[in-house]
Amino acid sequence: MGSRLSLVLVVFFFAATLIVAVYLRGANHRVFYTIRTYKIEQGRLQQELWQKQLRVESLISPTSISRRLEE
Repeated sequence: MGSRLSLVLVVFFFAATLIVAVYLRGANHRVFYTIRTYKIEQGRLQQELWQKQLRVESLISPTSISRRLEE
């Protein structure tokens, strides 16, 4: 009777360990996907900001201002 109970407990512990491992792997995948999505969005926004910064710098450059004043 005691060995049967031990076997049941070992099987239960092994099954619980596998279930927790699968849950943690899924949670890890979701977190990785979320972080990767935010990094991609951050890169896109950074490129957009650089483009706007270049546009502003071209508008306020002395050459551009003098060209507009001559027109």
